[in-house]
Amino acid sequence: MSILNVLLRPDQLLVAVDTLAEDALTGRCSAGAKLLLIPQHNLVLATRGSTQFFLRIYELCVQASFRADFAIEQLMRELGPVIDQIWPAYEHAAVEAGLSKSMLHSELVLGGWSPESKRFIATAYAKSDIERPTVVLSLAGGMASPGEPLQGRSDSFDPEDVLVAGRLQAAWLNGKVGRKVAGGRLLAAVLRRGQTVVQDLGGLP
Repeated sequence: MSILNVLLRPDQLLVAVDTLAEDALTGRCSAGAKLLLIPQHNLVLATRGSTQFFLRIYELCVQASFRADFAIEQLMRELGPVIDQIWPAYEHAAVEAGLSKSMLHSELVLGGWSPESKRFIATAYAKSDIERPTVVLSLAGGMASPGEPLQGRSDSFDPEDVLVAGRLQAAWLNGKVGRKVAGGRLLAAVLRRGQTVVQDLGGLP
């Protein structure tokens, strides 16, 4: 697993992820982009879990973003059912490749500027079981995954505070799992109206 943090307020959205990627079959590590932009609508899609599933969802979101009547609210409503629709094929392919079903898990966040609401909005999605529908949560504020090491800490958009939180999470998560599953660099996409900046905040333990 890895790190997926969200800070949300009406005029700003921050999404932070680590970059450690691991091949599930070989165990080889690389640097992965776990957040990707849809810049013409000032949106970001980010993940924690399966990167292959994430890339498929991103492809579908980009296709949807070309609609003449595109709206982020509509995409957010569609995404849960779409995840449920394509999960069986993903699970089948993963099992055929020799992966255990227990390894299959995806957390996604879609967020960005809503012209309709005139504010930033974000929705989180979680899927790990073919028998259960996707968990969909409309975010009203921040979200930290994993959240346990950040209990008691106040939310802050300050880059140094975001990096400290990421380092606490990486150390906690790696200690809990017993091996390095979060690390590399901490990347943050910071969205304001009419502007998106992706920052490399620093290295993780």
